Amino acid sequence: MATSPLTSSFLSTGGTCGTRSREQSFLLRAPAPDSRRCSALRVRASGAEPDLSVRVNGLEMPNPFVIASGPPGTNYTVMKRAFDEGWGAVIAKTVSLDSSKVINVTPRYARLRAGSNGSAKGEIIGWQNIELISDRPLETMLKEFKQLKEEYPERILIASIMEEYDKAAWQELIERVEETGVDAFEINFSCPHGMPERKMGAAVGQDCALLEEVCGWINEKATIPVWAKMTPNITDITEPARVALQTGCEGVSAINTIMSVMGINLNTLHPEPCVEGYSTPGGYSAKAVHPIALAKVMSMAKMMKAEFRDTEKSLSGIGGVQTGGDAAEFILLGADTVQVCTGVMMHGYGLVKQLSAELKDFMRKHNFSSIDDFKGHSLQYFTTHTDLVQRQQEAIRQRKAIKKGLQSDKDWTGDGFVKETESMVSN
Repeated sequence: MATSPLTSSFLSTGGTCGTRSREQSFLLRAPAPDSRRCSALRVRASGAEPDLSVRVNGLEMPNPFVIASGPPGTNYTVMKRAFDEGWGAVIAKTVSLDSSKVINVTPRYARLRAGSNGSAKGEIIGWQNIELISDRPLETMLKEFKQLKEEYPERILIASIMEEYDKAAWQELIERVEETGVDAFEINFSCPHGMPERKMGAAVGQDCALLEEVCGWINEKATIPVWAKMTPNITDITEPARVALQTGCEGVSAINTIMSVMGINLNTLHPEPCVEGYSTPGGYSAKAVHPIALAKVMSMAKMMKAEFRDTEKSLSGIGGVQTGGDAAEFILLGADTVQVCTGVMMHGYGLVKQLSAELKDFMRKHNFSSIDDFKGHSLQYFTTHTDLVQRQQEAIRQRKAIKKGLQSDKDWTGDGFVKETESMVSN
């Protein structure tokens, strides 16, 4: 996990991590879909059950479904439930050294439904939270991490951590958490609300110079895999992802929630969620963020394929996953694992059974035998708008050429005589 120096072109201030967008630089003219790649997709043996197991940064998981950091991983009881239900891994709610600074309010969630303002009947498509990281004492969380690893030694437990801008604090936290036997770290560089004045969460993830320094501290100390959780609240997510990977992180995960104002109650004229008549911007999640998350993951996957092809760097997709099809989309774009938080809050821990069954159905449909068979397959179909125009113009030219029919009597063939005749009929 040794750090490596970065050029100043990756660094900036003001939350864009660069003076120009590099995200588009990876959407170069795409080659024609690789027929060798398409034909190389392994076909599942007739009657064989699709295999959902994955190996990520040396971690063996029974399936790619991971409990994302948040309320579903807030204590021993709920994390045990997640393992018992069959989740591939659990990422605990973010911890820090001093939980006394963390004070939550209630209510702290608000929902957006399809329908008119204040509708109580429409489908829930959006979810906002103004919840902070874990408010439980670190010592308590550490005991529960240790207990979980003793009871489930073969299951993957990942600790989400966040600290203030202080090298000693970061390294103390890493050392204490590692002692519990957790399998990996996910670093919260992306919480969009709460304590930015202490350079925590997205305040780090939006500043590449700061991110490089903190990642250096972390990877200097950590002896287990480190994933950096990226914020979507930035112009180009590939820039901080690149910085995290170049400074030693084994993987990146995205997206965390999107900064938002859920809405104004048109009866009371107060914002939601409403706490004593007031509110604050918070993190937006659930079904409505899924297309945004797909775009961010696609951009990072293209960058990683171009710059980290020969490495074991990993990518974890997050955002609006409620079906096996949602998960398949992330994997088709290059994700190794798929995280779920709001989906569990809405549907319960048993959701993993539905996700697994639906993902297997997708794999059977396409004769895929393993996750690796289709991971990243759809990346080849993304290109620039300019290239789309060129491709369409060429396709139109080819169609017109076919409609024009034969150009000379010498072009007639015996085998294609009927089709050649039809090609020159106008109605």
